[in-house]
Amino acid sequence: MNLENIKAQMRKGVLEYCILSIISNEGRCYASQILERLKEAQLLVVEGTLYPLLMRLKNDGYLSYEWEESRSGPPRKYYQLTAAGKGFLEELRRSWNELVQAVQTAADGNAEIQNPESSNA
Repeated sequence: MNLENIKAQMRKGVLEYCILSIISNEGRCYASQILERLKEAQLLVVEGTLYPLLMRLKNDGYLSYEWEESRSGPPRKYYQLTAAGKGFLEELRRSWNELVQAVQTAADGNAEIQNPESSNA
């Protein structure tokens, strides 16, 4: 198996969570800001990946957007979380924390596996 492919799949799995978190932290932001934050975090994402995700999140009711005039070019589409998006982000946060804990436990070998026959000893 190719390590780069595995790493890419892992990143894809958390992109929605990261995108919603970035928007939540900023209050509202436009696509270029999201791309920049993802690149800073070394979650290499291209526009062709980001825009479909933003559209899907909007269509699912988790994001809304508004157009705002820009002094340095065309109008910008600013995204913000809806009430449903805030709730969904909280669910993702909980799931992420549970997953991180489970992976750490499994990887560190700290989980005691209960054998029903040996628990009565």
